[in-house]
Amino acid sequence: MKATVYVTIKQNVLDPQGAAVEGALHSMGFQEVGKVRIGKYLEFELDTTDRLEAEQRVTLMCEKLLANTVIEDYRFELEG
Repeated sequence: MKATVYVTIKQNVLDPQGAAVEGALHSMGFQEVGKVRIGKYLEFELDTTDRLEAEQRVTLMCEKLLANTVIEDYRFELEG
């Protein structure tokens, strides 16, 4: 089963990296860009066909390692 995980900084948390990218894009002439937020994208395979087990395991992975839940939100999708 394939898992796709998206980790993003919570809306109420300052994102200095996003602000830097937004500033760089503006300096390159892309004035239409605003509110840039930087996140993480992960893909991995799980050796299970049990969807409930996969959901529980990916949630644990996110809570323990993949996301800092104090400042980040996460969501995931499962295929297969």
